[in-house]
Amino acid sequence: MPSMAFSDLMRLKEQLGRPLIMGHRGAMGHAPENTMASFQLAQRMGVEAIELDVHLSRDGVLVVHHDETLERTTNGQGELSALTLAQLQELDAGRHFSSEFAGERIPTLEEVLVWARGHALPVVIEFKRNLNVKAIVQAAIALVERLEAGDNVAFISFDHFVPAGLKQARPDWCTGVLYAGRPIDSVELAHKAGADGLLPNFYFVEKDMVEAAHAAGKWVGCWAPNTPREMAYALSQDVDMIGTNFPDRLHDLLKQG
Repeated sequence: MPSMAFSDLMRLKEQLGRPLIMGHRGAMGHAPENTMASFQLAQRMGVEAIELDVHLSRDGVLVVHHDETLERTTNGQGELSALTLAQLQELDAGRHFSSEFAGERIPTLEEVLVWARGHALPVVIEFKRNLNVKAIVQAAIALVERLEAGDNVAFISFDHFVPAGLKQARPDWCTGVLYAGRPIDSVELAHKAGADGLLPNFYFVEKDMVEAAHAAGKWVGCWAPNTPREMAYALSQDVDMIGTNFPDRLHDLLKQG
């Protein structure tokens, strides 16, 4: 199955007549976040894209994990970057969620990208703000180039220097700015960061901002409404994409019209 480019995603949104559904760290409301189990479940729930977070192992391999430390989502301790890939993949990244997922591992970014391409699922890669972010970005660029996956990914960050630098290095790759607030001018924020998309927390989405973004050729995604009330609000603001922990709930709400 061929990969799907982000430009195709926006066309798909118009064909469907509804916002696209992005699985936030997979389907993390139902499975341990940022694991293959979570991504596979999101795919079965019918998402149009998945979102994930990346860090570098001690031996320079990009792995999919949200925190810089290991305690919250694995049976490991300390800084993720202090362990090699082999050491990280000995950890259990599922039991903290449920015994049903005992034995889930921390996946590599390459593993997820190859799997996602096989399912025609675009991948939204978030770069966390940490002391090693430049090295992480460079490693991601090298990996995506090697896999020839540039059309199939979008790069996003709360650190707006990251999409700005990526857009300078690879003008044809998709970038987005994450934020939780209400900027005076969201479109100008995106312009200055070289971003193709705006990704505010859903609390800060407003229809006039979305309209201004569309007029400027930007797409708008939001994160992460998880209750039906929150989802209904996001839908009412005409966004292009909604990232949620519960893709099934959003599908059910869309079916209700």
